[in-house]
Amino acid sequence: MNYFRKGFIPVMLTPFSENREVDYDGLTRLTEFYLASGATGLFANCLSSEMFELTPQERIKITQHVVKVVSNRVPVVSTGTFGSTVQEQADFIHQIYQTGVQAVIMITGLLANEDESNEVFNERVFDMLHRTDKIPLGFYECPIPYKRMLSPQQLKLFIPTGRITYHKDTCLNIEQVRAKVAAGKGYAFGLYDAYLVHAVESLKAGSAGLSCIQGNFFPELIVWLCQNCGNSQLEKEVQKVQNFLTENMGIMHTVYPLTAKYFLQKLDINISTFTRRETGLFSVNIKNDIDRLYDDYVRLQEELTLTVT
Repeated sequence: MNYFRKGFIPVMLTPFSENREVDYDGLTRLTEFYLASGATGLFANCLSSEMFELTPQERIKITQHVVKVVSNRVPVVSTGTFGSTVQEQADFIHQIYQTGVQAVIMITGLLANEDESNEVFNERVFDMLHRTDKIPLGFYECPIPYKRMLSPQQLKLFIPTGRITYHKDTCLNIEQVRAKVAAGKGYAFGLYDAYLVHAVESLKAGSAGLSCIQGNFFPELIVWLCQNCGNSQLEKEVQKVQNFLTENMGIMHTVYPLTAKYFLQKLDINISTFTRRETGLFSVNIKNDIDRLYDDYVRLQEELTLTVT
């Protein structure tokens, strides 16, 4: 069964209070904000959530909280491959799945070391499938600890097992995206693209949707793009949104996720800008860039009819 509808799946932020504790009230507000924006699913406990700065208990509790707030309105996925051995990772996958998520995500760079071959990686994936019963799983080509890319040929090995339902792609190559989409054709499998430079091309190529950090600035804009990328009557508007996202990509990656939390404050989302991750200095120049981004976004909203269906 494929739980996921075509659309936008945010990589969720984790709000913290100034004393470094997880702000669960803020997490509730943020979850409702994503849902009100039209998200078709949520990716909790991911890199944008500062997952490597969370304790194992916090990873579970955050996932449980999101699942509870969502209350079956959309699917939720969460990362599970934490631990130094395959068995430890499998055990944590079981714990994450017990929170009520629809799939548990495996970080490709945590399944094999950078110097290990694809053959070793493939063997480890099949070992993980064996150790995790019938739990639906997914892949995330996360840049930390290093970015391990999956080839379409590898996906053709894993997808027919019926266990791989979700893939967050960061290959940055539209031809590879097309080949990966083709590898999953006919299966309950969805590829969600993180790279907005080719967002429209990816959606038209058959990707299940987008899962990008830009959705932590203006999720309804990403939702609109998913819904209207193929609308021949809105081609100019779609291109304008694509250009806006492409032109501002560098700004949004700077000292992220602090910049995203600051931007959300400007949207009246009551969360702190505090991050556990060391992001670098939020300088006056960067603040001015984000303020300009907000002003440009407001103008874009005025120019477009961003109707979310």
